[in-house]
Amino acid sequence: MHGINSWFRQLFGKFSAGLRCFMAGRYGTDRLNMVILGIGLAASLLSVMVSSPWWNMILFVLSYGMMLWAIFRSLSRNTYKRYQENRRFLQMVTRLKDRQHRYYDCPKCRQMVRVPRGKGKISITCPRCGEKFVKKT
Repeated sequence: MHGINSWFRQLFGKFSAGLRCFMAGRYGTDRLNMVILGIGLAASLLSVMVSSPWWNMILFVLSYGMMLWAIFRSLSRNTYKRYQENRRFLQMVTRLKDRQHRYYDCPKCRQMVRVPRGKGKISITCPRCGEKFVKKT
């Protein structure tokens, strides 16, 4: 029994080392990938429940497309681009959750500026470039 256990441990160690070597330099997974996989899984489950053949086919293609997109993102070597995609996704989620503030882009340098809601027309000064612009909150 001890021999089989050590054999499995060695096999798993070799597999783990090979997987680490394969994933070196690749992006891996993040929150956006989890959302994409969740949408793909939901579309797959809906395709099973829908009786219409057209909707079934659309949901089936959508589910596989989303899952392939998530795999592509995970195995991508362009880590900077995948990081920027995830960062923009997380900013969008933060904007949706934040009900106490409004977000504006500076017209000069495109820096995102957060201002409190419900203050009427205010003059906003960009913290990066010092540009002043007026917006309604």
